[in-house]
Amino acid sequence: MEIGVDTFVETTPDVHTGETISHSQRLREVVEEIVLADQVGLDIFGVGEHHRKEFADSATAVVLAAAASRTKNIRLTSSVTVLSAADPVRLFQQFATLDGISNGRAEIIAGRGSMVDAFPLFGYDLKDYEELFEEKLELLLKLRDSEKVTWKGGHRPAFTNLGVYPRPVQNPLPIWIGSGGNAESVIRAGTLGLPLVLAIIGGSPLQFAPLVPLYKKAAARAGHDVSKLKIAVHSLGFVAESTSLAVDKYFPPTQASFNYFGKERGWGQYTRSSFDASRSLEGALYVGDSETVANKIIFMRKHLGFSRFFLHLPVGTMPHDDVMKAIELLGTEVAPRVREEVEKMEAEEEKIKN
Repeated sequence: MEIGVDTFVETTPDVHTGETISHSQRLREVVEEIVLADQVGLDIFGVGEHHRKEFADSATAVVLAAAASRTKNIRLTSSVTVLSAADPVRLFQQFATLDGISNGRAEIIAGRGSMVDAFPLFGYDLKDYEELFEEKLELLLKLRDSEKVTWKGGHRPAFTNLGVYPRPVQNPLPIWIGSGGNAESVIRAGTLGLPLVLAIIGGSPLQFAPLVPLYKKAAARAGHDVSKLKIAVHSLGFVAESTSLAVDKYFPPTQASFNYFGKERGWGQYTRSSFDASRSLEGALYVGDSETVANKIIFMRKHLGFSRFFLHLPVGTMPHDDVMKAIELLGTEVAPRVREEVEKMEAEEEKIKN
C-alpha cells in the first residue's frame, strides 16, 4: 500500500490576509514539501499541470527534477499531465530525463485535465478533445516501448524510424491513466493494461466502486494479467494534531477555492454543511487527526481495492508550515497505520483465495 501527496501549487489569495504568494516562493515551498515527504517515508509525490495565474505548476517535470536530486526514495509523478495539449515526444524526453536524475523514480499520470486552459495556449481546438487524447496516448506508449519509432497521425507531423532520447532508467517508464470517473476512460485504461488513478473530489467515493470491475473486465478481455494492475485514488484532505484543528485550518481556504473556481463552472456555493458532509466516513474529504484520516483510507480500501492513495493538499492557499506538518503526520502516523491494517487485510484475502 503506497501513500503519497499531490499538489497543484496553488497561488490563490490567502483567505485571512488577502495577500497572494509569488509563484517563485510557492515553487520553492513545494520542493521543500517533496523533500520532507521523502524524509518521513511517503511513497509518491505528484505535481499537477495548469496554465493560469492561480497555479505555478505549468512545468511539472522541472519542479519534480528540482526535488529529484534532493530526495532518495520517493517516486515523482505528474498528477496529471494534460496529454491532449502536450507533445508526447517532448513529454517523454522530459520524464525520461527526470527518471535519469532520480535514478528510476519518475512516473507519468496522463489525463485530459479538468481545466481547458492549455488548449488555446498551445493552439488546440476543444472540438478535438477526445481525438487528441487518444492519438497522443498511442504515440506516448510507442515512445515508451521502442527506442526508434515511426509515426503518422492527424495532429502531429509524421516521422520515420527516429530515436527519442534519453531512454529512461525504468523499462518501461510507468504511465498511468487519470480519470474523474468516466467509464470510457476506465475501460480504455483496462484495455491498454495501464494502471488507473481515480480522482474522487466530491460525492461518495463508494459510487466509484462499480468502475473497478469494469476496469478489470476490460483488461481481462484484452488479455492482460489483472493481478498485476494497479488502482490509485486521489482525494482532497488535511491532517493536523486534532480533528478540530484540521477543520479550523482547512475549511476557510478550501471554501474560498471551491467558490472561486466554482463560479467559473456554474457550481453552487460551497458551504460548511457541504464540507462537514464530505468529512463523514463515506464522504470524499479526508480531514482530521491521524487516526481519523487513516481509518477513512482503510475503510475506502476495503470497498475500492486501491493500492495507492494520494492526499491532495492544500486546496487554496495555506501557510507552508501547516502543509509541512500535515505531510509529516501523513508520513509518520497515517501511513504506518494504513500499511499495517492493509497488510492484515491482504493476508485475510489471501487465506480466502486459498
